[in-house]
Amino acid sequence: MTPDDPHSAYGPTSGSAAGEAVRRSELGAFLRLRRERITPEEAGISPGTRRRTPGLRREEVAQLSGIGVAWYTWLEQGRRINPSVQVLDAIARTLRLDRTERDHLYRLADIPSVPLDASAGQPQPPEQQTILDALTPLPASIVTARYDVLAFNDAYAALDPGLALLPPADRNVLWHLFTAEEHLQPLVEWEREISFMVAQLRAESGRRLGDPHWTGFIRQLTEASGRFAEIWARHEVASSVTRRKSFWTVDGDEISVIATGFALASAPDTKMWIYTPDDPETERLLGRLVGRLRELGPAELLRQGARTGHGLRSAH
Repeated sequence: MTPDDPHSAYGPTSGSAAGEAVRRSELGAFLRLRRERITPEEAGISPGTRRRTPGLRREEVAQLSGIGVAWYTWLEQGRRINPSVQVLDAIARTLRLDRTERDHLYRLADIPSVPLDASAGQPQPPEQQTILDALTPLPASIVTARYDVLAFNDAYAALDPGLALLPPADRNVLWHLFTAEEHLQPLVEWEREISFMVAQLRAESGRRLGDPHWTGFIRQLTEASGRFAEIWARHEVASSVTRRKSFWTVDGDEISVIATGFALASAPDTKMWIYTPDDPETERLLGRLVGRLRELGPAELLRQGARTGHGLRSAH
């Protein structure tokens, strides 16, 4: 069973009733975990001497937010109540949520604060591959919000030949990073990067509660990777931003790039990601890697790296 298989072993997850139950459960868990990370001192409250609750108590959040204790408790318990924007704003201020977390809270409360993306899975226009190829030697790819890789150029394949070798239906960045063998992992700062990516996935999943393609994928990855399950349980959320990333090459060199995502008008749920070299040495190494990939292919490129004792490495 691949990550894209809609016939999940977990059974059907679609439908308004299922989606509503998932949404309310996610809302309660998110509020509880955000409440537990705020110390009484940060909220201007004396911690006292007999405090067993991590972070703030429910009644303290309710008082600081100007709402009833029972009402806030029902929110965390996933009861069928409909909070207003004003109430959510008050809770967000009390819990010191940033913009991404606030947007996530609104979506979980079924009050979207930003336009929702269109569904993924639309066919990619052929001219997009032409654009990707023209960007070589800059690694470039087209990736969905769920981290499905729909298209890429030779430079991207040279940077991560392990993923490029997978069948198209299995080319999911998160699935690859959490389940592939260690010698196939290209990220230098593996722990930091996967935590950020899972937080992005959590934020995006808030827009698609009850969608079987998303719930099935998350459940299967949770089953396949204990580390993913641990990070997912944190309920952290993050926005997609331009950022610096470091990779190991198949020769054991470390390269640094600036990853920038561009939204695609033809498929709003996808982005074109372009990796720009952060220094002249990275630019030189990328050019050399592309030449070797075109000469050898991704499989032989990996084998040669393994034979020389280098190969892709990871920090986890």
